[in-house]
Amino acid sequence: MTALPARRPSGLPGRPGYDLDSLLSVAVEVFIEKGFDSASMETLASRLEISKSSIYHHVSGKAELLELALTRALNALFAVLAEPGTGTGRAMDRLEYVVHRSVHVLLEELPYVTLLLRVRGNTAVERRALTRRREFDSFVTNLAVSAAEEGDLATAVDPALIGRLIFGTVNSLIEWYRPRTGESATELADAVVAFTFEGLRRRHGGYQIQGS
Repeated sequence: MTALPARRPSGLPGRPGYDLDSLLSVAVEVFIEKGFDSASMETLASRLEISKSSIYHHVSGKAELLELALTRALNALFAVLAEPGTGTGRAMDRLEYVVHRSVHVLLEELPYVTLLLRVRGNTAVERRALTRRREFDSFVTNLAVSAAEEGDLATAVDPALIGRLIFGTVNSLIEWYRPRTGESATELADAVVAFTFEGLRRRHGGYQIQGS
Protein backbone atom coordinates (compact mmCIF):
# COMPACT_ATOMS: atom_id res chain seq x y z
CA MET A 1 0.00 0.00 0.00
CA THR A 2 1.17 3.50 -0.76
CA ALA A 3 2.50 5.94 1.80
CA LEU A 4 0.72 9.20 2.48
CA PRO A 5 1.91 11.84 0.00
CA ALA A 6 2.91 15.35 0.96
CA ARG A 7 0.20 17.95 1.41
CA ARG A 8 -1.02 19.64 -1.75
CA PRO A 9 -3.15 22.75 -1.19
CA SER A 10 -6.09 23.20 -3.50
CA GLY A 11 -5.74 26.99 -3.63
CA LEU A 12 -9.09 27.48 -5.35
CA PRO A 13 -10.16 31.15 -5.23
CA GLY A 14 -13.40 31.88 -3.40
CA ARG A 15 -13.68 28.37 -1.93
CA PRO A 16 -12.53 26.82 1.34
CA GLY A 17 -8.95 25.60 1.07
CA TYR A 18 -8.56 21.84 1.44
CA ASP A 19 -5.28 20.00 1.55
CA LEU A 20 -5.08 16.24 1.23
CA ASP A 21 -5.11 15.65 4.98
CA SER A 22 -8.34 17.57 5.55
CA LEU A 23 -9.93 15.96 2.49
CA LEU A 24 -8.96 12.54 3.82
CA SER A 25 -10.41 13.33 7.24
CA VAL A 26 -13.80 14.19 5.77
CA ALA A 27 -13.71 11.18 3.45
CA VAL A 28 -13.15 8.84 6.40
CA GLU A 29 -16.14 10.35 8.19
CA VAL A 30 -18.31 9.74 5.14
CA PHE A 31 -17.01 6.18 4.62
CA ILE A 32 -17.80 5.31 8.25
CA GLU A 33 -21.20 6.97 8.12
CA LYS A 34 -22.43 5.61 4.79
CA GLY A 35 -20.13 2.69 4.05
CA PHE A 36 -17.50 2.81 1.32
CA ASP A 37 -19.73 1.27 -1.35
CA SER A 38 -22.53 3.78 -0.75
CA ALA A 39 -20.28 6.83 -0.48
CA SER A 40 -19.98 8.65 -3.78
CA MET A 41 -17.70 11.39 -5.00
CA GLU A 42 -20.81 13.55 -5.21
CA THR A 43 -21.43 12.99 -1.52
CA LEU A 44 -17.85 13.91 -0.67
CA ALA A 45 -17.98 17.04 -2.81
CA SER A 46 -21.25 18.09 -1.20
CA ARG A 47 -19.91 17.52 2.31
CA LEU A 48 -16.78 19.54 1.51
CA GLU A 49 -18.72 22.19 -0.42
CA ILE A 50 -16.30 21.94 -3.33
CA SER A 51 -16.53 20.51 -6.82
CA LYS A 52 -15.65 16.93 -7.70
CA SER A 53 -12.87 18.25 -9.92
CA SER A 54 -11.29 19.82 -6.83
CA ILE A 55 -11.17 16.39 -5.20
CA TYR A 56 -9.63 14.87 -8.32
CA HIS A 57 -6.89 17.48 -8.01
CA HIS A 58 -5.68 15.46 -5.00
CA VAL A 59 -6.67 11.85 -5.71
CA SER A 60 -7.78 9.62 -8.57
CA GLY A 61 -11.00 8.64 -6.83
CA LYS A 62 -12.56 7.30 -3.65
CA ALA A 63 -10.56 4.05 -3.83
CA GLU A 64 -7.36 6.02 -3.42
CA LEU A 65 -8.86 7.88 -0.46
CA LEU A 66 -9.74 4.55 1.13
CA GLU A 67 -6.25 3.20 0.55
CA LEU A 68 -4.64 6.30 2.06
CA ALA A 69 -6.90 6.09 5.11
CA LEU A 70 -6.27 2.39 5.71
CA THR A 71 -2.53 2.85 5.16
CA ARG A 72 -2.47 5.57 7.80
CA ALA A 73 -4.06 3.24 10.38
CA LEU A 74 -1.88 0.27 9.47
CA ASN A 75 1.36 2.27 9.43
CA ALA A 76 0.60 3.57 12.91
CA LEU A 77 0.00 0.04 14.23
CA PHE A 78 3.07 -1.44 12.56
CA ALA A 79 5.19 1.39 13.93
CA VAL A 80 4.47 -0.04 17.39
CA LEU A 81 6.07 -3.33 16.34
CA ALA A 82 9.29 -1.47 15.49
CA GLU A 83 9.60 0.17 18.92
CA PRO A 84 12.23 -1.12 21.39
CA GLY A 85 9.58 -2.15 23.91
CA THR A 86 8.18 -4.63 21.41
CA GLY A 87 11.51 -6.21 20.57
CA THR A 88 13.22 -6.76 23.93
CA GLY A 89 12.39 -8.61 27.13
CA ARG A 90 10.14 -11.53 27.92
CA ALA A 91 7.32 -12.21 25.49
CA MET A 92 4.63 -11.42 28.08
CA ASP A 93 6.14 -8.00 28.76
CA ARG A 94 6.39 -7.33 25.04
CA LEU A 95 2.78 -8.40 24.55
CA GLU A 96 1.60 -6.03 27.27
CA TYR A 97 3.65 -3.26 25.67
CA VAL A 98 2.08 -3.86 22.26
CA VAL A 99 -1.42 -3.79 23.76
CA HIS A 100 -0.68 -0.62 25.72
CA ARG A 101 0.73 1.20 22.70
CA SER A 102 -2.03 -0.10 20.42
CA VAL A 103 -4.62 1.55 22.64
CA HIS A 104 -2.71 4.81 22.20
CA VAL A 105 -2.71 4.36 18.41
CA LEU A 106 -6.41 3.59 18.37
CA LEU A 107 -7.21 6.75 20.32
CA GLU A 108 -4.83 8.94 18.31
CA GLU A 109 -6.07 7.63 14.96
CA LEU A 110 -9.61 6.73 16.03
CA PRO A 111 -11.50 7.41 12.76
CA TYR A 112 -8.83 5.69 10.66
CA VAL A 113 -8.61 2.60 12.87
CA THR A 114 -12.42 2.48 13.04
CA LEU A 115 -12.54 2.38 9.26
CA LEU A 116 -9.85 -0.32 9.17
CA LEU A 117 -11.78 -2.51 11.59
CA ARG A 118 -14.95 -2.22 9.51
CA VAL A 119 -13.60 -3.23 6.11
CA ARG A 120 -14.78 -6.63 4.90
CA GLY A 121 -12.64 -7.28 1.84
CA ASN A 122 -15.15 -6.20 -0.79
CA THR A 123 -12.51 -4.41 -2.88
CA ALA A 124 -8.88 -4.99 -3.80
CA VAL A 125 -7.88 -2.12 -1.51
CA GLU A 126 -9.73 -3.69 1.41
CA ARG A 127 -8.27 -7.12 0.75
CA ARG A 128 -4.73 -5.74 0.79
CA ALA A 129 -5.48 -3.98 4.06
CA LEU A 130 -6.91 -7.15 5.59
CA THR A 131 -3.82 -9.11 4.54
CA ARG A 132 -1.61 -6.60 6.29
CA ARG A 133 -3.83 -6.54 9.34
CA ARG A 134 -3.56 -10.33 9.57
CA GLU A 135 0.22 -9.92 9.63
CA PHE A 136 -0.15 -7.69 12.69
CA ASP A 137 -2.52 -10.19 14.33
CA SER A 138 -0.06 -13.01 13.60
CA PHE A 139 2.74 -11.10 15.32
CA VAL A 140 0.57 -10.69 18.42
CA THR A 141 -0.42 -14.36 18.37
CA ASN A 142 3.25 -15.40 18.17
CA LEU A 143 4.00 -13.26 21.23
CA ALA A 144 1.22 -15.03 23.14
CA VAL A 145 2.59 -18.41 22.07
CA SER A 146 6.08 -17.40 23.20
CA ALA A 147 4.71 -16.16 26.53
CA ALA A 148 3.10 -19.57 27.08
CA GLU A 149 6.35 -21.34 26.20
CA GLU A 150 8.22 -19.13 28.68
CA GLY A 151 5.75 -20.09 31.40
CA ASP A 152 4.25 -16.63 31.89
CA LEU A 153 0.68 -17.44 30.92
CA ALA A 154 -1.39 -18.66 33.85
CA THR A 155 -4.28 -19.90 31.72
CA ALA A 156 -4.60 -23.15 29.80
CA VAL A 157 -6.46 -21.41 26.97
CA ASP A 158 -4.90 -21.70 23.50
CA PRO A 159 -2.42 -18.80 23.17
CA ALA A 160 -3.68 -18.07 19.66
CA LEU A 161 -7.18 -17.59 21.08
CA ILE A 162 -5.76 -15.33 23.79
CA GLY A 163 -4.29 -13.07 21.15
CA ARG A 164 -7.68 -12.72 19.48
CA LEU A 165 -9.44 -12.12 22.80
CA ILE A 166 -6.97 -9.41 23.81
CA PHE A 167 -7.35 -7.45 20.63
CA GLY A 168 -11.08 -8.05 20.59
CA THR A 169 -11.10 -6.06 23.82
CA VAL A 170 -8.86 -3.33 22.40
CA ASN A 171 -10.82 -3.09 19.15
CA SER A 172 -14.12 -2.81 21.02
CA LEU A 173 -13.05 0.70 22.05
CA ILE A 174 -14.15 2.01 18.66
CA GLU A 175 -17.76 1.17 19.54
CA TRP A 176 -18.00 3.16 22.76
CA TYR A 177 -15.00 5.43 23.26
CA ARG A 178 -15.64 9.13 22.76
CA PRO A 179 -12.84 11.65 23.44
CA ARG A 180 -13.46 13.90 26.43
CA THR A 181 -11.59 16.98 27.59
CA GLY A 182 -8.88 16.15 30.10
CA GLU A 183 -9.10 12.41 29.52
CA SER A 184 -5.74 10.67 29.39
CA ALA A 185 -5.01 8.08 26.74
CA THR A 186 -2.39 6.59 29.04
CA GLU A 187 -4.91 6.10 31.83
CA LEU A 188 -7.25 4.27 29.50
CA ALA A 189 -4.40 2.15 28.12
CA ASP A 190 -3.31 1.33 31.70
CA ALA A 191 -6.86 0.23 32.53
CA VAL A 192 -7.12 -1.98 29.44
CA VAL A 193 -3.78 -3.65 30.20
CA ALA A 194 -4.62 -4.17 33.90
CA PHE A 195 -8.05 -5.59 33.11
CA THR A 196 -6.82 -7.82 30.30
CA PHE A 197 -3.65 -9.22 31.82
CA GLU A 198 -4.55 -9.59 35.48
CA GLY A 199 -5.82 -13.11 34.97
CA LEU A 200 -3.28 -14.07 32.31
CA ARG A 201 0.09 -13.39 33.88
CA ARG A 202 1.58 -16.15 35.99
CA ARG A 203 4.55 -14.14 37.28
CA HIS A 204 4.03 -10.44 37.77
CA GLY A 205 6.67 -7.81 37.29
CA GLY A 206 8.98 -6.71 34.52
CA TYR A 207 6.56 -4.58 32.53
CA GLN A 208 6.35 -0.97 33.49
CA ILE A 209 3.82 1.44 32.08
CA GLN A 210 5.59 4.36 30.49
CA GLY A 211 5.78 7.27 32.87
CA SER A 212 5.22 5.14 35.99
